[in-house]
Amino acid sequence: MQKKILVFLGHPDKETYTGALADAYQTAATKAGHEVRRMNIGEMQFDPILHKGYKVIQQLEPDLLLAQENIKWADHVVVIYPNWWNTMPAILKGFFDRAWIPGFAFNFDKVTKKIIKRLAGKTAHVIIVSGTYSPFMIFWKFGDFKNEIERGILEFSGITTKVTTFGPAERVGEEVTKSWLSKVEAMGEKGV
Repeated sequence: MQKKILVFLGHPDKETYTGALADAYQTAATKAGHEVRRMNIGEMQFDPILHKGYKVIQQLEPDLLLAQENIKWADHVVVIYPNWWNTMPAILKGFFDRAWIPGFAFNFDKVTKKIIKRLAGKTAHVIIVSGTYSPFMIFWKFGDFKNEIERGILEFSGITTKVTTFGPAERVGEEVTKSWLSKVEAMGEKGV
């Protein structure tokens, strides 16, 4: 089944191994006949600071509006980023702070006190690359570094999410990093 897929690179520099993973997914998905759109956070222009919290909603810049439209359009969203300090890069967190707002990603029902998940029915695959530690070692030493994006952001808005982790990218050989690229190509081909 062909899908509409948004590939979202959360590393500010696309000329990285993380960028190569995004390229591999996009190329394989396109070759397999999926309709693919791509956004690179390093090319987007927006203020990543939520200055007043949700007390005052800041006017969204055109790139944030485009990202929201692409997310609404997509059946499947792929977010790829490096693990920095046990979390996502600050610019990616700023993107979610600004774009993941009431009315787009969720609403609170004032009567029932329940969350309305506005992006329900979509799927996501998050690919996280760690540099110096293995994903297991990061989890063991520092805790669940996937929880924020998986449960706190994507599933909070109704997106069924899978997370794949690779690492330590800086300590393994080229044969291993090539095998990771092959795995991501297979994901792109299947649209998962």
